[in-house]
Amino acid sequence: MGLWDKLMGEFIDIVQWTDDSNDTLGYRFERQGNEIKFGAKLTVREGQVAVFVNEGQLADTFQPGMYELKTNNLPLLSTLQGWKYGFESPFKAEVYFFSTRRFTDLKWGTQNPVMLRDPEFGPIRLRAFGSYAIRIKDAPTFLREIVGTDGRFTTDEITNQLRNMVVSRFTNILGQAKIPALDLAGNYDQLGQFLLQRIAPEFEAVGLELTNLLVENISLPKEVEAALDKRTSMGIVGNLDQYTQFQAAEALRDAAANPGGGSEAMNMGLGLAMAQRLSETLSRPAAPAPAPAPQAAPAAPPPLPVANPYYVATNNQQAGPFPMDELQRRAQVGELTRATLVWAQGMAKWTPAGDVAELSPLFAHLPPPLPGA
Repeated sequence: MGLWDKLMGEFIDIVQWTDDSNDTLGYRFERQGNEIKFGAKLTVREGQVAVFVNEGQLADTFQPGMYELKTNNLPLLSTLQGWKYGFESPFKAEVYFFSTRRFTDLKWGTQNPVMLRDPEFGPIRLRAFGSYAIRIKDAPTFLREIVGTDGRFTTDEITNQLRNMVVSRFTNILGQAKIPALDLAGNYDQLGQFLLQRIAPEFEAVGLELTNLLVENISLPKEVEAALDKRTSMGIVGNLDQYTQFQAAEALRDAAANPGGGSEAMNMGLGLAMAQRLSETLSRPAAPAPAPAPQAAPAAPPPLPVANPYYVATNNQQAGPFPMDELQRRAQVGELTRATLVWAQGMAKWTPAGDVAELSPLFAHLPPPLPGA
């Protein structure tokens, strides 16, 4: 090295970090031999913090601003090592810059489905994903616990660990909440806030602050979603019997409007469908005829009484009429209860089955309802 190069190397240094990346959390300032000259200028910009490490030991921390590195500006470092003056380097140290801005849109999600017991669907599997935001809160702690001697530390080096922490705590919270799967969409904000409070201390232990956490979606497996869509469609259709009649009537109208448009097989299928509907209508038990007037000397005994068929209200839809043996079967499997509304010929209005004397024997094997239930 020539004399001029030596003199230029001894000029006052400028220690700074200008970062144009979006994922760098920490950066070690590169200096030949780690030599920092007496009187060097240290520039710490907004959104940064600088940490001095001397011989492996943390010495000082600088907040945003411009500093002239002299003994009186580094009281902690001056107690660790005496400063020399002149052209000889006063000390050899490493300078780490850390970005204190907020790092947003970091993703988390369950790699495997979460097994839960749902009160409506039973055992189910759920997947969830969302996003979170962090920033460095305690740079010295982050340097000791996470960065170590890494020259450039990015978010990719820690997001896997952070994601695993979030997923683990989320799974535990979701299992303890016992919220029905169909009600989870209305509780995303509450789940996110609760998870944020639960996991924030674990982030602080490594010098990070969890500033925000969002639950963006919780979904069922595709097969379960398809079955749920079918169930929703049935609910929209309502009375399937009336819907089938309507569809058959529409098909007949279209066939009548376009006699030559349909194939012979389609017309035959429509005819068979209408014949089946007519057969079902004719096979339904008719209302019992009134008993004949008593005679003084009947030549033969009167016919056996026929149980009156009843209509049943199911999910706000009328079904039936059902004969007594069908009503008995429904009562045994729990589809007909004392509170189920029924109606038959001669009744003024729909009445709970338990209040109909003719149907009360169907519930003899069941205990009465609890008081106040």
